Amino acid sequence: MERIDRIALLKEFLIKEPNDIFSNYALGIECFSEQKIEQAILQFEKVLSLNSNYSPAYYQLGKIFEAQLKNTEAIDYYKKGLLIAQIAKDNKSINEFNEAIFLLED
Repeated sequence: MERIDRIALLKEFLIKEPNDIFSNYALGIECFSEQKIEQAILQFEKVLSLNSNYSPAYYQLGKIFEAQLKNTEAIDYYKKGLLIAQIAKDNKSINEFNEAIFLLED
């Protein structure tokens, strides 16, 4: 299935269930991969408005800003996600956030 088909399919899912966290997150991923940056940011922000503890959305927002060479914004999102991951005791995410922060602050 092509990416554009996945985007259309996810949008259909969101018509039926606009507050589905996974579908909003997945649409953000697809938009980011298609370089639809503004739409990706909006999707990840929507995910966080639905669940502010969804750490993968912070990671993806960090990646978007890192790709735009906006390191201060990227680090801010990585640090917010790191706090969520620490509270959840999610060691894999903690390591990913720490590595992302380390590489930008280095």
